[in-house]
Amino acid sequence: MHQARLPATPSSTGTVLRLTGARLIDGTGAAAVDNAEVLIDGDRIIYAGPARNTGDHPEATTVDLKGKTLLPGFIDTHVHLSLSLETPPAESAARFGSERVLAAARIIHDTLMAGITTARDLGGLDAGYRRAIASGTILGPRLHLAVAVLSPTGGHSDMCMPNGTNAMPHTQGMITVDSDDEMRRAVRTLIRSEADVIKICTTGGVSSPSDTPHDLGVPEHQVRLIKDETARRSGQPVAAHAQGTAGILEAIRGGVNSVEHGYEIDGDGIALMLEQEAFLVPTLSSALRVPDPANVPAYLYEKKVQWSGIAREHLGKALKAGVKVALGTDAGVCPHGENLKELAHLVELGLSPMDAIVAGTKHAAELMRLEDHLGTLQTGKLADLVITEIDPLTDITLMADPANIGAIIQGGRCVKDLKGWLPLPPTTTTFTAP
Repeated sequence: MHQARLPATPSSTGTVLRLTGARLIDGTGAAAVDNAEVLIDGDRIIYAGPARNTGDHPEATTVDLKGKTLLPGFIDTHVHLSLSLETPPAESAARFGSERVLAAARIIHDTLMAGITTARDLGGLDAGYRRAIASGTILGPRLHLAVAVLSPTGGHSDMCMPNGTNAMPHTQGMITVDSDDEMRRAVRTLIRSEADVIKICTTGGVSSPSDTPHDLGVPEHQVRLIKDETARRSGQPVAAHAQGTAGILEAIRGGVNSVEHGYEIDGDGIALMLEQEAFLVPTLSSALRVPDPANVPAYLYEKKVQWSGIAREHLGKALKAGVKVALGTDAGVCPHGENLKELAHLVELGLSPMDAIVAGTKHAAELMRLEDHLGTLQTGKLADLVITEIDPLTDITLMADPANIGAIIQGGRCVKDLKGWLPLPPTTTTFTAP
C-alpha cells in the first residue's frame, strides 16, 4: 500500500509535557474521558487516557487543565487557501502578485488559529507554500495539495464566459483537459509538481460561468485512467468535485476516493459509496450558505439559491445513511478562518456531535492516508491538540469561533495560547489588517 507524504512542520522544543485534569475526546469516537492525562515527548504522544498515579517521566512539566477539553487537531480536507470568492473583482484585479501571496499567507495563518492543524488545499496553492510552513517562514496547517483542478473545456475549472473572457482571471490552479492523452499529461505534470491528490470535476458547478451542476465533466473512463496513472506513482487519491446526480455516479463508478460536495446524491450513489467505502466531503459551510448578491456574479447567486436547497435535502439523507464523512468546508468559496462551523452543520443534517468530531479528525486523516500519524490522540501519534473551555458534545456550535479555541499544539509546539495555559510561549506570526 502506498504511503502518503507526511507534511513537515518545524520541530518541537523536545520538552516532555504532561497535561492533566481535562476532559479528553480522542477522535476515535469513544466516550469522552474525564480527568484525563496526555503525555507528550517532543512531537509525539506517549500516553493518552485516564489519569494515572505513576512516577514515569519525572522530568515532565505538568499542566493542570481542569475544566477544559482536549481534542485532536482538526483536519479540513477541502479548502482553497489562495481564493476569496467574495472579494470585489476590482479589488482583486488591482492587487500585485506579491499582495496575493501575502494574503494567502494570512489566510493560512488564520486557518491554523481556527483549530485546523492539517489541511488539504484542492486547487490554488503550489508546493512553495508547504515548504514555507515546513521551514517556519509562515505559520499554518500541514498541507496536502492538489495544486490544480482538472475539467473539460466548458467545465467547472474553465472560468471563461461565453465570449471567451476569463471571469476570474486571477484565480489560480484551473486546468482544462479534453482528450485522454491530455488527461494523462496533466496528471503526470501535477505529480511532478508534488501534488498529493488529484482533483477532478465530474460535473459542472455553481461558481463556474458556463456550466451547471447537472452538466457532466470528466467521464468515468478518464477517472479510471487517472487511477491507473496514480497507481504507477504514490497512489495519490482522486477527489471529485461532483454535484449533480449523474456526475456523482460517474465519479464513484470510476473509483474516486472522495466525492466533494455531493449535493444531489441519490439512493444509488449512497449505496455505491457504502459499498466502495468512499468518503463524502459535503462542504456544508459552502453548500448551505447563500452569499450577498452584491458580492458575487448574478449567475453564481442564482445557482447558489437553487442548489443550497438541493444540497440540504440530499446530503441529509446521505449522512443519515451512514456514508463515511470527512470534514471539508470549501473555504475560499465561503469565508476563511471559521472552519469548525462545519461541525455544527454536520450535526444540523444528522450526525451526532461525536460523529461530527470524528469526521474532522479520524476520518479526515484516513482520507488523506495520514491515519498512522494524525487524527486521534493515541500513543505514537503526532501531538496535535486543540484545547478549549467549552464542551463540544453539549454545544458544538461554539467551536466555530476561533476565540473559543484557547490553545493549539501542533507537532508538540505551542502555536496558540490565548490565556497562558501552557508553559511554553507560542510560536507567533502576527498579521494585522491594513
